[in-house]
Amino acid sequence: MRKIAVAAAAFAAAALLLTACTSGSPSSSSTSGGGTLTILTPQTTVSLDPASSQNLATTTLGLIDRRLTTWKVEPGKDAKVVPDLATNTGVPSNDGKTWTYTLKSGVKFSNGQPITSEDIKYGIERSFSNQLQGGLSYHKTLLVGGDTYQGPFGGQSLASIETPNDNTIVFQLNKAFGDWPWIASMPAFSPVVPSNGNPSTYAKAPITSGPYKVETIKDGTSLTLVRNKYWSKSTDSVRTASADKVQFLESQNQSTTVQNLIGDTGQFKNAFGAQYLGASDLVSVNANAEAKKRVATSDAGPIQYLAINVKRVPDLKVRQALEYAVDKKSYLVASGGAQAGVLASTLITPGIAGREDFNLYKAPDSGDVAKAKSLLSEAGASGLTLTLLTQNDSSSMAQAQAIQEGLKRVGITVTLRPEDSNTFYTDAGANNPTFDLALFGWQPDFPSANANISPLFDSSQIGNGNFNVSQYSNPAVDAAIAKAQAEVDTATAEKEWAAIDKQIMADAPVVPLIYAKQSFLRGSGIGNFFIPSFPAYPDYRTLTTGN
Repeated sequence: MRKIAVAAAAFAAAALLLTACTSGSPSSSSTSGGGTLTILTPQTTVSLDPASSQNLATTTLGLIDRRLTTWKVEPGKDAKVVPDLATNTGVPSNDGKTWTYTLKSGVKFSNGQPITSEDIKYGIERSFSNQLQGGLSYHKTLLVGGDTYQGPFGGQSLASIETPNDNTIVFQLNKAFGDWPWIASMPAFSPVVPSNGNPSTYAKAPITSGPYKVETIKDGTSLTLVRNKYWSKSTDSVRTASADKVQFLESQNQSTTVQNLIGDTGQFKNAFGAQYLGASDLVSVNANAEAKKRVATSDAGPIQYLAINVKRVPDLKVRQALEYAVDKKSYLVASGGAQAGVLASTLITPGIAGREDFNLYKAPDSGDVAKAKSLLSEAGASGLTLTLLTQNDSSSMAQAQAIQEGLKRVGITVTLRPEDSNTFYTDAGANNPTFDLALFGWQPDFPSANANISPLFDSSQIGNGNFNVSQYSNPAVDAAIAKAQAEVDTATAEKEWAAIDKQIMADAPVVPLIYAKQSFLRGSGIGNFFIPSFPAYPDYRTLTTGN
């Protein structure tokens, strides 16, 4: 299964130094709805075409597009997949290779036209066109015939998406896949009116299916959304659509955004920053008692870990020694302290259903030097010299130096190999990498252990720009991953993924370091503002506003 790269942005976000701020509990400001919700973003353009988007279900496109399913996120709870346009999250048959959905009655586009199964089929088919690139591609590898299909613009239809009537859509997969309900929540599953589907013009005037429609687009400046009068709350269990209008102010300087939100006047009362707060931002926020109350932070977030190249470090005892030798406490301090994250011991991240909290290498937060030395002695591996691949920004370098110093205590010499971001990801995903260790991070594309585990540890994901940076290959793990992916019973699958987590950690291909936290600032008029463990971003769809 091909995995689209979002890790670079997620890791860069998570690695920023964070300092003291408030918890992820929902804000309690008094809001009455109506008014304008303002979203301050550094993006120069907010992309609106779902076929080429990797947008989270809970953020921008979730305001204007509905899918067959969507995500429900709440403070302190695991993310759930729930029905959106469909009446349920999908009915599997054919041993999990066929998935059937029935649309809710009364769902309409912003032009009043009923949404049909053909509109969803067409929306998905558009995503296969080479005119629309960059979107998530899970469905492209799973649908029968998806490997050769090139989109609908030449008059071709994808036969594995069946629409027996206006309210029913059936997907034929080339293998059993229990996480298909999560796949059906991705942007490409948004319905598109065929007459509106031209790739060169769609994003300028999309006919939408969510609670908002586009009013104006001013490239590089703003995007304004207004209510879609044909959206009905009775068919939508997730979106609240509190604001009468939503405006994205684009090309915003982050420090200016923070100062405007601290000031909390005018339109900024009903505004929030779409970019996480970095170290300098939080210094400014923490200096203002009122602003500090308006910061929300995730309980946890993307995992950061030390990948061990098992081809260059093949001895299990040596890898286990690294598990004990790493000073996770110093790494967390280098990352910004307690508000930068929490120490990690598992591969499945908090906020993912089925995660089991365990630690196969129990040690003090600063490591167990004696245990590490003992294992190295058993392996006959004294005086090791290892190369650590890292990004060359100041935050990554501080983290790498913390790893370097921790391993020095057990007699391992670490040579740092700092690289710019592009080179780093190219070298990390190379077929025959020349590093021994690499500092890496991961944000799954959807809230399932599958998205935590398979892209990083399935042997099919080694090299070719993929993300099995450890070069880890275990036939038993590959078989277990395939079995868990095919399981359609959610409870059974969750147990299988938790067992796989432990199975991989027993082989020690990585040292989990921290689950990174992310913080965001709002104006005083924004309510229900919280950051879940997954995804570590505000849920745009449920925010409330004051007038």
